[in-house]
Amino acid sequence: MTPPNNQINVDARLVAANTKFGFNLLNTLSKQQPNQNIFISPTSVALALSMTYNGVSGETKQEMTKVLELTGMTPQEINAANQALQNSLQKVDPNVQVSIANSLWAKQGFSFKPEFLQTNQEYYKANLTELDFMNPQAPSIINDWVSQKTQGKIDRILDQISSDQVLFLINAIYFKGNWETPFDKSQTANKTFSLPDGTSKQHPIMSQEDSYGYYETDKFQAVSLPYGEEGALAMYIFLPNSNSNLATFLQELTPENWNQWMQFLKFSREVGSIEIPRFKMEYEVELNSTLIALGMAGIFDISKTDFSPMTDDNVAVDSVKHKTFVEVNEEGTEAAAVSSKAFFCPPFKMNVNRPFFCAIQDHTTGTILFMGIIVDPQ
Repeated sequence: MTPPNNQINVDARLVAANTKFGFNLLNTLSKQQPNQNIFISPTSVALALSMTYNGVSGETKQEMTKVLELTGMTPQEINAANQALQNSLQKVDPNVQVSIANSLWAKQGFSFKPEFLQTNQEYYKANLTELDFMNPQAPSIINDWVSQKTQGKIDRILDQISSDQVLFLINAIYFKGNWETPFDKSQTANKTFSLPDGTSKQHPIMSQEDSYGYYETDKFQAVSLPYGEEGALAMYIFLPNSNSNLATFLQELTPENWNQWMQFLKFSREVGSIEIPRFKMEYEVELNSTLIALGMAGIFDISKTDFSPMTDDNVAVDSVKHKTFVEVNEEGTEAAAVSSKAFFCPPFKMNVNRPFFCAIQDHTTGTILFMGIIVDPQ
């Protein structure tokens, strides 16, 4: 029997590592893709790379250890921590759906070492499926698995499979949460949203007055919007002040600052009014150049890689692909129109009418499931 969620012991070192890796990843992507919407799941990327980590040795392993911020943890501790993390995240709140799935897809006839496959099956529930990669239907089979695990929100991760590719390690995370206090759809209206190039556009903006976790400095405003009935998961929105910008904010986005900000947002409640854009986006990126910039070049260079724990053959990582889907709207549910509270003269106002940072975090473990910067809501 699985213990209650609050009794699942998740290694805090792994959570801290994933947070730091996620911030580094977002910061690097924002420099490589300036003034673009970016939305990633650091947890998903870290889980996929952790499965790969079970198949590396030598300098390749040292590079991955450093970039994934896992120094000081043994492979056994990393795998056990990831197993506990996945179990915990999927039991956070009965009213919030978090589904995590891992899979290995191998080229038919290619030989992998049993221990590598067994470890990923035991700790990540990643079953190996052998496919004839030359079969034109092979990409569709993998894409169908991804679509099923993301409730149809991501229907494609592969376009084609080349003759020299031998293995795909895929992690899928699906999240669906209704706001603890839904927005009233009748309060949504087209308003001005300022874009990075100095222009602006009209966009549907949701409005609400309530009591929130709120924090304000001379550099930004931040608000917490809980999901579900237990508030174990929440979206955090950080709005840089009009005399600042996202690039400046991202420089301050360190694990130390994040943990400090969370203390304010989790334990302070203030009455106020918020206006945030409704948005829906799909984000897709190949992370090769980003991981190389962070110091993980070896896994892509066949002359330097050491995947001896995975296979006796000489292999390298061809690409690390990441794809996310997010939709933020009034709902939660259709009950949105019923639940609105009125307050007179709220002490704070937060109008998210320019580029902002957002993150979805699980309070139980401190894990950031998703994070991104929205410069142009669609």
